[in-house]
Amino acid sequence: MERNLEFLNPEFLWLLCLLPVIAFWFYYTRKKNSASLKISGTKGFGKPSLLSKLKPLLNVLRLLAIASLIIALARPRSVEVSKKSKTTRGIDIVMAMDVSASMLAKDLKPNRLEALKVVASRFVNQRPNDRIGIVVYAGESYTKTPITSDKRIVLNTIREITWGALEDGTAIGMGLGSAVNRLKNSQAKSKVIILLTDGVNNSGFVDPRTAAELAKELGIKVYTIGIGTNGTALFPVAKDPAGNLVFRNVPVEIDEALLKYISAQTEGKYFRATDNETLGKIYDEINKLETTKVEELKYYNFDEKFRPFVLFAGFLVFLEMLLRYTVYRSFI
Repeated sequence: MERNLEFLNPEFLWLLCLLPVIAFWFYYTRKKNSASLKISGTKGFGKPSLLSKLKPLLNVLRLLAIASLIIALARPRSVEVSKKSKTTRGIDIVMAMDVSASMLAKDLKPNRLEALKVVASRFVNQRPNDRIGIVVYAGESYTKTPITSDKRIVLNTIREITWGALEDGTAIGMGLGSAVNRLKNSQAKSKVIILLTDGVNNSGFVDPRTAAELAKELGIKVYTIGIGTNGTALFPVAKDPAGNLVFRNVPVEIDEALLKYISAQTEGKYFRATDNETLGKIYDEINKLETTKVEELKYYNFDEKFRPFVLFAGFLVFLEMLLRYTVYRSFI
């Protein structure tokens, strides 16, 4: 609920600039409006009374009355605005995230998985009107969070994603298949999957192309993202006796042809993220491509405020006339 003060006819406020001119005119013509008498001295008259000194205040009252009338002409009013949002088209989104060991590669900082979690969380915060689900996959896949409108649950899920919970490998077909399965019964007008991987399909019993065809039949759009630098990157290749991961430079291999096929089949788009900045820009672009139409209804309640100014101006004019023709009538 918002409450503001506005003027319906603000152009009348420019008339306030005339007040100094009117004040000068009152001062300049004050002698013409007073009777004059030439005498040889003023000894016999004594000092001017307090009332006579206050007589210029009559002009001040008149100026205040004029100012009040000008403000009334400008039509001041308070505006109370209430808003109500109505989502007219919802989007159901499933983010399918690769959590294989290669996602610990250090070509993104601090590694691919942590960089993805930061960007994915920001993306979720930018989708307040949509339902979002999370699927994770490596050598196998599972739904970590079903489609929900509770962003707190989704953000907590992303925060808790770690490597090592699944059999290692890259089962792109299973990751995509699990995401499609989450959306097959969705009643949303728009259904979207964001599939991210950093490798080549080498595990699972679901062919990625078959999963893509199923997504197409169900009207699901798939945006695919290949994450990894060009050339080589520090990959975890083993563990030392203390259980710490050992990293070595290994060539980066991403099946871009497969990812482009999946996105083309489903009328989506393929992206390549080679560093933290481009990964963030990709999710920002997807956020712009998939917009949720929100209708915002505003209700205005106007409360006119000019009447008190008119009454105040009338009171000042009455007070000035009363003083001028009673108390100050006999003053020179």
